Amino acid sequence: MKLYFCSILILLVNHGSCDSTIHVGHRVSLTVPLDYSDGFIGRAFLMETNQVEPNFRVALSAEAIKGEYSCSLEVFLGDVKVWNSGHYSQFYTSDVCVLELTEDGDLQLKGPRERVGWRSGTSGQGVERIQILRSGNLVLVDVLNQIKWQSFNFPTDVMLWGQRLDVATRLTSFPRNSTSFYTFEIQRNKIALYLNSGKLKYFYWEFKPSKNRNITFIELGSKGLELFNDKHKKIAQIASWRIQPLRFLALGNKTGNLGLYFYSPNTEKFEVSFQALNSTCDLPLACKPYGICTFSDACSCIRLLTKENDLSSDCNEGSSGQFCGGAQVEMLELNGVSSVLRDAPKRVNVSRTACASLCLDDCKCVAALYSSGEGATNFQECSLYRLVAGIKQVERGIGLSYMVKVPNGIRVNHSKPSVKKWVLIVVGVVDGLIIILVLGGLAYYLIRKRKNLSGTDSPT
Repeated sequence: MKLYFCSILILLVNHGSCDSTIHVGHRVSLTVPLDYSDGFIGRAFLMETNQVEPNFRVALSAEAIKGEYSCSLEVFLGDVKVWNSGHYSQFYTSDVCVLELTEDGDLQLKGPRERVGWRSGTSGQGVERIQILRSGNLVLVDVLNQIKWQSFNFPTDVMLWGQRLDVATRLTSFPRNSTSFYTFEIQRNKIALYLNSGKLKYFYWEFKPSKNRNITFIELGSKGLELFNDKHKKIAQIASWRIQPLRFLALGNKTGNLGLYFYSPNTEKFEVSFQALNSTCDLPLACKPYGICTFSDACSCIRLLTKENDLSSDCNEGSSGQFCGGAQVEMLELNGVSSVLRDAPKRVNVSRTACASLCLDDCKCVAALYSSGEGATNFQECSLYRLVAGIKQVERGIGLSYMVKVPNGIRVNHSKPSVKKWVLIVVGVVDGLIIILVLGGLAYYLIRKRKNLSGTDSPT
């Protein structure tokens, strides 16, 4: 049995000794600090592919996360993490982080006293070695080179070139300091991006093949994301905007946006060639809950007048937890506002008043979006939300009315401007300030220019 010890801070790379294969019986140990150090990352690179950079590398990592140290196995393309064993469930350890490919073929992550925190589950299947392929697929194979386990079967938030994802598969991305998370899902009739909150989920982008054709799997090719039917025939494609071959698709954990990426030799960085969403305000969490994304891509809070001349300043004001248990509430209508979140529970052929009542009668409902049309597009729809997010400013007069549930009695004096009007002012205040600043700067420039011209024309 070969034994390796590595104690590193941030990165320790020994390219000369890295191979693309590790055999059974190998064990790698990574020392974990005794005291917690925020921001610490210990990483030992174990294997790499023999390719022109950026190539694939496999690392054993220990990272400081929320007061503890996680121990994980990771795959990198250049400096981009494309797979992580702890993506869905972290293995926390102390003192030591160990990777071992046991004699009976099980790949394991261990902590002190041989405590197993993650395993491949391939014991007794004849596994002979672990290998990183040129595709970036981390595999466990037997002596006949048959794959017994592969990282491609456990997608995280990245899809690599050549990788396939079947229907009912998803990529998942977790924003920091948030209970919500994003998913990119492959369904029979479409691919879509979802914001998940508890047991609820709302989609905010979708792509459907034409002629209602069904999807069996998707594959990332050099020129785009390709969609195939059950006969392995390509039925649709999301094309790259650049001539350079694509390397990966990623679901961003900060924005929830979906991007296709290529490597630029000029900048020596990965750059985006396609984004599902190109406007900040189309992102599901562009602003905090109870925040509104304005035309200038800035965020404005829905601040409520709770008592005489006292405005709430927290965008999280009015969370759903305070509406159950017999609380007195009412609906606050916001004109010129909509939500990017779709697929909420919906009622049709109801009035705006009935839509508000439906939300008021459900203590878990926190907002409602009423849509209506006239003439040939005559319709009335009411969507009920349990999450106040993804709100953005829209043009008025397009048949949309967004209503937020608020505690009763926030309007102290009805002779004064109502909360509804005040909120609408808040929605446009950022844009108004920007316009004023621009006009003020222009006026200042013209005055200075006129003075300079006058000084030049004066006789000496």
